[in-house]
Amino acid sequence: MNLYSPYTEFNRKEWADLKKHQTTLPLTKAELEQLKGLNEEVSIQEVEDIYLPLTHFIDLYAGASRELNHLTASFLKKEAHHAPYIIGIGGSVAVGKSTTARLLQAMLARGKGNPKVDLVTTDGFLYPNAVLQEKGIMNRKGFPESYDIKSLIQFMGDVKSGKPEVMAPVYSHLAYDVIAGEENAICQPDILIIEGINVLQVKKETPLLVSDFFDFSIYIDAEEEHIRHWYIERFKLLRNTAFQNENSFFHSRFANLEEDEAVLTASQIWKDINAKNLHENILPTKGRARLILKKEADHSIQRIQLRKL
Repeated sequence: MNLYSPYTEFNRKEWADLKKHQTTLPLTKAELEQLKGLNEEVSIQEVEDIYLPLTHFIDLYAGASRELNHLTASFLKKEAHHAPYIIGIGGSVAVGKSTTARLLQAMLARGKGNPKVDLVTTDGFLYPNAVLQEKGIMNRKGFPESYDIKSLIQFMGDVKSGKPEVMAPVYSHLAYDVIAGEENAICQPDILIIEGINVLQVKKETPLLVSDFFDFSIYIDAEEEHIRHWYIERFKLLRNTAFQNENSFFHSRFANLEEDEAVLTASQIWKDINAKNLHENILPTKGRARLILKKEADHSIQRIQLRKL
């Protein structure tokens, strides 16, 4: 072990040993099935070994953050405002960010005092398809320039400042577009989870970064070949499910592909778009995360890196 690494590293057993003694798990198998993403393998054992210690750890930090907020307000002789504890979750397409975000949301909400935990994905802050087409960057959807970063940062600032109600745009994966006129109200949660491939990215055009508003950040990591395989398998599953829906953006494009055609198509999309975005814009942000969860080929998390204070 490198004593001078900026991270403290744990293997799965070392991390699992950090969990408090619990007589029951915070999730049932049925609940876990509802939270898992398509083609995601997460077991109750994974919840116990990885997510239970992580939930306790974040609870500890969130409590300390609230206490610091009150101490600061007391020192300044000001009234403490309600500031949510914000967690950012980043990583590649198909690496399992959404599942991690949903698991944390469900488990943190069952913590001491049953805090209000909201979840927002940055997909809602993508420019609408019509705008992307007008800009000529529809084929770069998911790249930094395809997001309305100024609106996202405004949203983050409003939430962090304690604004009573902040509206978040909604994205439909079926329509493959932001839904015009549809928004979710974020009303002073105790904890807010922000999930997206771009949450840790640096954009020179703005004086603030999305991550400037984070209290804690997580990067979901895996070998590229594993992620590529998961992406192709997910594409094949979608071809037989969501793509069959006539309202799906991809219905006419991919629903009738044969098995070998689907694999070739998904492989080409990965090579031309997702792998390029991963290397240019996502993977370089890994070192900015407070916690890195490293997955193996079977989706299990086997290594954890925690940035030292």
